[in-house]
Amino acid sequence: MSTLAGAGALARFAARHVPDWEIVEYAPARKPDAPSGTARELAELLAHERTGTATPPPAEPIGPPEARGAAIGGAHVHSIRLPGCGPAVEVVFGLPGERLIIRHDELSDPRIFVAGSLLAARRIQERPGLVRGLDSLLF
Repeated sequence: MSTLAGAGALARFAARHVPDWEIVEYAPARKPDAPSGTARELAELLAHERTGTATPPPAEPIGPPEARGAAIGGAHVHSIRLPGCGPAVEVVFGLPGERLIIRHDELSDPRIFVAGSLLAARRIQERPGLVRGLDSLLF
């Protein structure tokens, strides 16, 4: 089963305890949306989990503001588009003196989607209304 749902759940848990993070997402050069829908949605989900106050950014960053990534959900989201990059997303959490990175890489194997699709087909009947995200069926 795709571990992206699990990585998202772990990142949501970490966001409750570490108020500062940034998201870096990778994709092939031809992917037009930047940041990806996955990265945007993850940024918004993590924003709802934040319990502490994020560290204030420097008053006047030096250099072009775009270099810090797009501000989504109170965090910076960086998009890398290069030949040879496969889909990946990572959340980098930081506290003074330490860093936690949660990363999911898709390795171009379509089988990762089969188990999740089967799980959704089995569990969807138990859920009334709209269900969004495999993690809502897993956890």
